[in-house]
Amino acid sequence: MTSPDESGPGAGQTLAVEHVIDVRGLSKVYGEGDTAVHALRDVDLTVRRGEYVAVIGQSGSGKSTLLNMLGCLDAPSSGRYLLEGLDVAYLDERQQAVLRNRQIGFIFQAFNLIPRTNALAQVELPLVYAGVGRRVRRERAEAALALVGLSERADHRPNQLSGGQQQRVAVARALVTGPALLLADEPTGNLDSTSTGDVLALFDRLHAAGRTIVLITHDDEVAARAERVVVVTDGRLHEVGVPG
Repeated sequence: MTSPDESGPGAGQTLAVEHVIDVRGLSKVYGEGDTAVHALRDVDLTVRRGEYVAVIGQSGSGKSTLLNMLGCLDAPSSGRYLLEGLDVAYLDERQQAVLRNRQIGFIFQAFNLIPRTNALAQVELPLVYAGVGRRVRRERAEAALALVGLSERADHRPNQLSGGQQQRVAVARALVTGPALLLADEPTGNLDSTSTGDVLALFDRLHAAGRTIVLITHDDEVAARAERVVVVTDGRLHEVGVPG
């Protein structure tokens, strides 16, 4: 592994597989018979390496279900999902856990930081799970914090950081393994306007450096920062195209 800088793994590399995400006919049904809920209906979606895509939709539209599919957190009822050319349906639970740790960087609305753990240790966690040695993971975590502009806050716990700073720690944690995909779920939902601008500016820089980003949101202004926008309505995906 190399350090999680803007030229690291998943950032502008030229690999044999053009699409980080290749979804075909993806459907998800909860329940059976008359009570069945069709959360996703025959969704097709491709995301090229280095692309920044916003998925927008209101509550109950199916965008959260799509997030769970893309993050390998849930299995579709039908259809196919290739991540980096790998069909995730053929992976067992352990293999999917490894895939999530190494290939997907998750960023959530609620930050999901451990209350009594400092920023540096928070960022190291994915590398601990991956079995990376202490010296190497410390170097990589320090590099990730530097990338998001928080080197001087490495020893601060979440309650000593602003909301925007906590989210930047979460971004550093997502970047530290050099994932193929950054998957952000309403990443500005708990932030004020200033912190929202800071986090979105960070996403802009990561995109400019070649990172592949899929951002889930209900906010048109947040979605407008992306390179491409798709809308989820009643479980179906509609391509909007380039914002503005």
